[in-house]
Amino acid sequence: MTKVFTVQAGEKWSGIIGRGRLINMKALGNRSNLSALFFHAPYFSERYNMPDTLKAQHSAYLTQGHILMSDQGKAMISITEDSVGWHDPLSGYTTRSGTDAKYGLTRYQTERNNWYRSGAENFTVEMYRHQLTPRDLTTPVNFFSKVVCELDGSMRYMSQETAGRSVTLRTEMDVLVVFSNTPNPFDPDTGYPTTAIEIAVSDARPLQEDDCCLNYCAENRRAFENTWNAYELMRGAIQS
Repeated sequence: MTKVFTVQAGEKWSGIIGRGRLINMKALGNRSNLSALFFHAPYFSERYNMPDTLKAQHSAYLTQGHILMSDQGKAMISITEDSVGWHDPLSGYTTRSGTDAKYGLTRYQTERNNWYRSGAENFTVEMYRHQLTPRDLTTPVNFFSKVVCELDGSMRYMSQETAGRSVTLRTEMDVLVVFSNTPNPFDPDTGYPTTAIEIAVSDARPLQEDDCCLNYCAENRRAFENTWNAYELMRGAIQS
């Protein structure tokens, strides 16, 4: 069974997605940026860890073959397909003050649902639904955005065609996913983006030995083995 829904520009979504599912994210226009946080369900103290993910895979961006690692060295998410080619794990999320300064002051009381949301606010609201607080905010993955690290340490936003392109994730653990369709903080355009993202969740095929994510590097295989061992030990345990 496939569940399809759309996250409009400025909107947010969160939910627990079980292990062994595919999450296909398709951009319905350009200037796309879907910020995402990932937590292990139901043990939210374990979550996606950006430094370990990038260090282990010797990369400053994410694409097909990469995995998202937890802060306990487990494989949480695999990127199994990607027609975009570059996703930003470094830039963070937009704030209320930054959104007002770049796009103009808006308020729900006057603009209603047309007001400009920030990533920080969207994440905070959705995380509260799952008993998480602002102290649980970490650096998200900004899918569909390209931010390049220069030799001097500076970061530069680079536009790329995203309309009709997609990226597919596979859940290696039970995960709480938190999405915010808000601008990349490094995007220099002063017009608030209007692109929606279509999300389709379906069942994944069983992992094969020749899987590109499993074999990307030795560190990936160890992360998968950590996940497999943990789930084997948890089998039959009471989860609360």
